[in-house]
Amino acid sequence: MEEALNLLEQKEWRIIDQSQSGRFVSALHSFGMDDTLCASVGAGLSPATARSWVHDRTIVLGIQDTKLPFINAGVQFLQQQGYDCIVRNSGGLAVVLDEGVLNITLVLQETEKGIDINRGYDAMWFLVKEMFADFPVEIEAKEITKSYCPGSYDLSICDQKFAGISQRRLRKGVAVQIYLCVNGSGSERAQLIQEFYRISKEDEKTKFTYPDIDPTVMASLAELLQTEFTIEDVMLRFLQTLKKHSGTLHSGQLTVTEAPMFENYFDRVVDRNEKIMNKK
Repeated sequence: MEEALNLLEQKEWRIIDQSQSGRFVSALHSFGMDDTLCASVGAGLSPATARSWVHDRTIVLGIQDTKLPFINAGVQFLQQQGYDCIVRNSGGLAVVLDEGVLNITLVLQETEKGIDINRGYDAMWFLVKEMFADFPVEIEAKEITKSYCPGSYDLSICDQKFAGISQRRLRKGVAVQIYLCVNGSGSERAQLIQEFYRISKEDEKTKFTYPDIDPTVMASLAELLQTEFTIEDVMLRFLQTLKKHSGTLHSGQLTVTEAPMFENYFDRVVDRNEKIMNKK
């Protein structure tokens, strides 16, 4: 636990808040941003950086999702529901992004000793637990098997998942990413992905085992804590908690060095996404 908490103890945290502006750009923008920050922070060009982001109705698919036998029909269904579809450049399966889902990325430099993968996950888990420490609930990190994009670091309260954590490593930079279902209906989001898999897979046998989703195992923080949280409410909790672990906390954007790096990484993400989507 102490080693994980030490990751949060930074002399300086730069905050890039895109929880409002992100709604006006594609979610591919965020994957380009995180790759840029990994490269910059990993090279020691920038301090540890925390980025928050929200995107409007988007389904982020994993590589394995694109191998579903009837993926074209599944994507068409999602588009008919008013969702954009993209493919992420890291692991995992389909997740829902919308105006009630807050994403947070912590970008750290991997030192000579390295950052163990579980240590990165634990750091994010402890951060979230501290953010909501005023509520008399236990936030567990364990796999909720019947959720969408299940993983060993699903965050749940009373076995209902409200968040998932992932990691991306690039050029000595580590990006620990979490999506937090802040408000809205967790079960309705799960029903959407449940129907996507039903349409995309039908009764075909597949080498990969896709999740058998039970919408009742997913909920938002607003539902679980019976509090009318907004994205801004949770952002304030996040900043206040991170401040406790920081010598300096300051707002920033991409530097003049990072801006051209972003153009390069964003183009790569877009090109890669187009190639994968066109192969469906």
